Amino acid sequence: MRGVHERPEGLTYQPELISQDEERSLLGVLAGIDFHEVRMHGQVARRTVRHFGYDYDYGSFQLTEAEALPAELHEVRRRCAEIAGVAEASFAQALVTRYPPGSVIGWHRDAPAFGPTVAGLSLGAACLLRFRRGDAEDRRVYEVELLPRSAYVLAGAVRSSWQHSIPPVPDLRYSVTFRQLRRSRPGSS
Repeated sequence: MRGVHERPEGLTYQPELISQDEERSLLGVLAGIDFHEVRMHGQVARRTVRHFGYDYDYGSFQLTEAEALPAELHEVRRRCAEIAGVAEASFAQALVTRYPPGSVIGWHRDAPAFGPTVAGLSLGAACLLRFRRGDAEDRRVYEVELLPRSAYVLAGAVRSSWQHSIPPVPDLRYSVTFRQLRRSRPGSS
């Protein structure tokens, strides 16, 4: 772990959540998924995504029901929920992201539609997951290297008070991210 030595409260890192054989199998499954482009602020990102459970529209910031999580990802969701300390069923939305070489994610917090706990699995190439908080004069940055097959959980302060980003990835990488919803169903009162 690099950057400042202040580890964000609520960050959990779990190396080798799955085995190499499980990763190979999952990469085969993910290679067959129909990914969609990400358009934000009029620009098309290099990364592509596929949502399960609920689709998130990056332009309107709305959630709509989507295809159910494929059976091949149920065990990953179970393990991510276990390390996050939440009920598996609380992860109502999954985001599978394909990062070709050179792909980035700029500084952001996950959308307000999503709940207090996020968990993810990193597959393929390793990458840096960076966190920052504070203003330009007192900026604090913390970095963790996400190795292949590792998982992370964002809860508490790291979820609510820190932004995160991923600098350009050197090789093909996938992530499977599980998120809770703030409300039981989109459009419910």
